Amino acid sequence: MNAWAIRWEGRPCPPPPGWFCCSHPFISVTLPLRVISRINWTSASEFLLLGLSEKPVHQPLLFGLFLSMYLVTVTGNALIVLAITSDARLHTPMYFFFTNLSLTDIASISITVPKMLENIWTENQTISYIECLTQLYFSIVFVTVDNFLLATMAYDRYVAICRPLHYTTAVSPGLCALLAAMSWGLTNLVALVHVLLLAQLQFCRGNTVPHFFCDMPLLLQLACSDTHLNQLLILVLGGSAILLPFGLILASYVHIIMAIFKIPAANGRWKAFSTCGSHLTVVILFYGTIVGVYFLPSSTHFAGGDKVAAVMFIVVTPMLNPFIYSLRNQDIKRALGKLSFRRRPFSLVRKCCELSNC
Repeated sequence: MNAWAIRWEGRPCPPPPGWFCCSHPFISVTLPLRVISRINWTSASEFLLLGLSEKPVHQPLLFGLFLSMYLVTVTGNALIVLAITSDARLHTPMYFFFTNLSLTDIASISITVPKMLENIWTENQTISYIECLTQLYFSIVFVTVDNFLLATMAYDRYVAICRPLHYTTAVSPGLCALLAAMSWGLTNLVALVHVLLLAQLQFCRGNTVPHFFCDMPLLLQLACSDTHLNQLLILVLGGSAILLPFGLILASYVHIIMAIFKIPAANGRWKAFSTCGSHLTVVILFYGTIVGVYFLPSSTHFAGGDKVAAVMFIVVTPMLNPFIYSLRNQDIKRALGKLSFRRRPFSLVRKCCELSNC
């Protein structure tokens, strides 16, 4: 590198050792190589995830807290899935969508939280370029699938309360499978479009992401390429993926509330509303945080507000879903009680002893 020389109209520019020199007919610029080596002229090969806090004293607390929340989320949703699949009486459209929601919640939190825990444990905040795009892709998929599943569950409650005599025909197994397949297909298409367009950008404004996962708006801030198309698709595709299901949920609940007020008995009204209360709670929590992060102007956000909202819909909501849906659901409680985990290990040991004559 010491022998480097840039010639412009025959004029040499020999830099001294450890320096970079760029010559122009009217000006010559010389910079230290240690500065040049830090500049990414093309695209980042890795990103630096700063996490929720940069203070070392907070890391053990964050690690313990998020590890506990992750284990509770995975265990709670796995128990719900196991309870529903093991009880034939729960093989209905509502619990079919509930099973999909629980599986999606497990996958959604598993995309982001384990990487954050790994970074805290190893004290290494880097994430590779490919891993970052992969994390972003699946984050978009699972969050958007949650969105569509909440809409289909609202439609299921609408038919069950407003058109109970037509429930078996209006919410058939074939329609449930079709809605689930469409949800997964559309969300994968949306995520693929976003990630492919993002992969075309050049990142030369640093590689530091002030978050605990690769989030689209933050990555766009690091790009030196034109991001107008990316931002437009976030508004169009993201807005459609949010507003259309939300419109279906809103229309469903307007009809549900009108039908509930027509029920003469107070006990009947309360029973009908209690079947929708848990779903409505999750809807408000989910959409409130999504809109706060991605669709409100950044000037309205308080310091760290984006991180708090992201934790709410990525970590807290999947953790609370099993408790919200099973708190007043006697069918789920009954199915969980039938699992009898405490007896199975001992019965398995006795069976092994009988086979081996011990």
